[in-house]
Amino acid sequence: MAQFAYTDIFADRHCGTRVEESKEMLEAIGVSSIDELIEQTIPKDIRLPKALAIGEAISEYEFLNYCQKLADKNDIAKSYIGMGYYPTITPAVIRRNVLENPGWYTQYTPYQAEISQGRLEALMNFQTMISDLTGLPIANASLLDEGTAAAEAMIMFHSQTKTASKNGNKFFVSSSVFPQTVAVLKTRSLPFGIEIEIGDWASFKPSKEYFGCLIQYPDGNGVIHNYESFVDECKKQQIFVAVCADIMALTLLRAPGEFGADVCVGSSQRFGVPMGFGGPHAAFFACKDDFKRIMPGRIIGASIDNNGHLAYRMALQVREQHIKRERATSNICTAQVLLAVMASMYAVYHGPNGITKIAKRIHQLAQVLDKSLTKVGFDQVNEKYFDTIMIKTSADLTSKIKTLAEAKFINFRYLEEGTISIAIGESASIEDIQEIVSLFAEAIGYKQNVSQVIATVASQKAEGNFGVLDRKSVFLSHKNFNSYHTETELMRYLKRLENKDLSLTSSMIALGSCTMKLNAAAEMYGISMPGFAAIHPFAPASQTKGYAELTSTLSAFLAEITGLPGVSLQPNSGAQGEYTGLMVIREYLKATGQSKRNVILIPASAHGTNPASAVMAGMKVVVVNCDSNGNIDIDDLKKKATQNQENLAGLMVTYPSTHGVFESRIREMCSLIHDTGGLVYMDGANMNAQVGLTQPAMIGADVCHLNLHKTFAIPHGGGGPGMGPICVSEKLKPYLPGHPVVSLGASTAMTPVSSAPYGSASILVISLGYIMMLGGEGLKKATEVAILNANYLKAKLEPHYKVLYSGEKGRVGHELIFDFHDFKKTAGIEVEDVSKRLMDYGYHAPTVSFPVHGTLMIEPTESESKAELDRFIDALIAIRQEIAEIETGKADLTDNVLKNAPHTAQIICSDEWNHGYSRQKGAYPLPYLLATKFWPSVSRVNNAFGDRNLICSCNSIADYIAEIE
Repeated sequence: MAQFAYTDIFADRHCGTRVEESKEMLEAIGVSSIDELIEQTIPKDIRLPKALAIGEAISEYEFLNYCQKLADKNDIAKSYIGMGYYPTITPAVIRRNVLENPGWYTQYTPYQAEISQGRLEALMNFQTMISDLTGLPIANASLLDEGTAAAEAMIMFHSQTKTASKNGNKFFVSSSVFPQTVAVLKTRSLPFGIEIEIGDWASFKPSKEYFGCLIQYPDGNGVIHNYESFVDECKKQQIFVAVCADIMALTLLRAPGEFGADVCVGSSQRFGVPMGFGGPHAAFFACKDDFKRIMPGRIIGASIDNNGHLAYRMALQVREQHIKRERATSNICTAQVLLAVMASMYAVYHGPNGITKIAKRIHQLAQVLDKSLTKVGFDQVNEKYFDTIMIKTSADLTSKIKTLAEAKFINFRYLEEGTISIAIGESASIEDIQEIVSLFAEAIGYKQNVSQVIATVASQKAEGNFGVLDRKSVFLSHKNFNSYHTETELMRYLKRLENKDLSLTSSMIALGSCTMKLNAAAEMYGISMPGFAAIHPFAPASQTKGYAELTSTLSAFLAEITGLPGVSLQPNSGAQGEYTGLMVIREYLKATGQSKRNVILIPASAHGTNPASAVMAGMKVVVVNCDSNGNIDIDDLKKKATQNQENLAGLMVTYPSTHGVFESRIREMCSLIHDTGGLVYMDGANMNAQVGLTQPAMIGADVCHLNLHKTFAIPHGGGGPGMGPICVSEKLKPYLPGHPVVSLGASTAMTPVSSAPYGSASILVISLGYIMMLGGEGLKKATEVAILNANYLKAKLEPHYKVLYSGEKGRVGHELIFDFHDFKKTAGIEVEDVSKRLMDYGYHAPTVSFPVHGTLMIEPTESESKAELDRFIDALIAIRQEIAEIETGKADLTDNVLKNAPHTAQIICSDEWNHGYSRQKGAYPLPYLLATKFWPSVSRVNNAFGDRNLICSCNSIADYIAEIE
């Protein structure tokens, strides 16, 4: 009954603006109601005629109960499946202080280095850890998963081969590479015309036909091979070699870089990150120095600030697809920063000795299992292994063992007839070994005392069986990995780093296009539940009914929100969602005899990932101009569509536009493309301005991706995790990505884009909570408030700054762009100076110089209160007054608060003060800062120094400066 409904409404918690405050805001904007504002903002012909069929909102309490029931429907089995996913132990100090801490999970990507030094140091730890363990000098700050990391290596090799004018177009893949990795390689190879050849590495004959190869170490069956002679033979033919490696095994095994590998990739999941039904996990990518200028993803580098102090930053950003666009060789946008931080802190906490002990214990348990099963009467065929043994038996006996195992909720991997693979993880114990041996003994009617067998085997000295592959090189020798082994010390280290980073716990992060909204605690609660966290992605379907309900329910919600019935949750970043959507279009055109259609029209204002993704999908990019109002030039669109009519695959369009405007002729544009036989791909980055008010299908889209880490409340985590599922029209459903290990339905025809069937599945519960707790009306309210807040900022700041674009009735969507070009002429002030000065006011800069150079793109989201919006407005008005002081000569052209920003506590408290303004003006320009001051930990970072000197491991900057000089 309605009168007994819970009164704590989540929408009121999520949306920051109160009813009485909204009246003041509407008055400032010049409208009488939200409805009037929406009418002036969104074209009438695309507004939804009825409410979303999402259902009524439920309370936080109700969702938490539902979430627990959902988790309880997943059976937590003991997993020995392996295949790149292993039970691990997340230290409680890391779980509580990183994974469950909004000071870590609500940070943005570290583009503003001065207020990101904490997580930049943590990522430097990650890079150092990977470089040490792989024996390769350069490592990036994580990729999406092992399969996509392997694919990035293949594409990088292919790009480098073309540069070297080689003719080889084949890529050899060992047949013992994990099947999900092979499948992702097949998908990524298609647009490039790369021929994948799968075979036995031992009988491979290198030749000029091949440009690269991939091997697994230990291999997919758990066997450890000595690849040195194989690599040598490949080198003689100038064939690049990539190795997929187990990060835990590398603590005991010879590093791939030491036997000649060019690239080493893998997953860091084993370092304290739960399996989570497939993710999120931080993949790693390490390479020789030769590739540092072309390797995919982000590299964190060490530089200095303007005072000569060590300062970390994102390095080599010219590789970012936002700059290279259609010339990009990768469309990697999202990393897995939060998970990379967890993995690096696992290494910091345990140190080299601790991790080695964990690895040795895993190996010794595997040896006890091997020898015990052998004594019981089974044939174990792996001679050299780290954690995985292979039992060869009959098909009938395998079936009997499987029945017994699943009844006890024990999962093994079952290969071809009569072969059972058992992979030991960190959480396994000697009792677990006894349970496995007893199960096998029961299957064959073994009558002797199994406990005695195991006790006898365990009492014998376990010896490593790696021979020449025993690791001899040291790793993790830096002090960061040898200083924080007690919980007290690690807790303080994590807090010190956290305090160097500005997150949503400090203030609004008003980044245009990035939607840094509230990540509610109730939404986040489920990711730590064992029923979600402890599930292997390849567990039997009978054990994953909770995940089945989660994915089907969320898919139905997303289909209703977009109006597009087909949903794939597999893409685990927004850029990968773009790529997947375009690959679905590609597969559809191929299946319908239209393979020659390969031209994609992309507006000049589009996100940089759009052209990069199009190229990665094998499309030819044709740029469509924008008019003086920032809208797509319809005449140019018609011209380009007509010119390319025979080969037109479609249009990529962002709506509202990247300029923050609901273009009124959007349906006309979509119809134009459809009339020429093309399809419309909608970039869903700006869905936060659509949900509940309009929808992609109504506008004319055939496919769109959704950034769950933007619109649907998954936190950015300092630069990842992200999720980018796609929604497609009915005719495109048969071409959604499938999976080689887990069936995703008969309709899926395309090979996968991610290693796991549902991408980063464990974080989907966050978006499910967001939708269920808001309900249909709450989702609509959130969109309306986002638009209200943006237009309020416009109304209050327009007298002080030039708004670059607005709609036909003077309104903006959920974001807007301010132009700072004139200040360079009048005061010598660049937009970067404003972004750095905002740090002194306690704010992260909005999006700088995108999509238009010399601008700030601001998106307040719906989560911020009027009080916070007003503080932000006051800060920008005060900065405008500071610019005016330079314009009038009151402040010096070079020695002023903007050029010297940000001001650190060390600078403010120093004995010397030689500036023409006061310390108070530098640090406390407005009264509210006296109560809540966030101090940048370094002054402005010297990017030029960092560009000239790539330093991507956490050694002392002094070591490098001496070397450089």
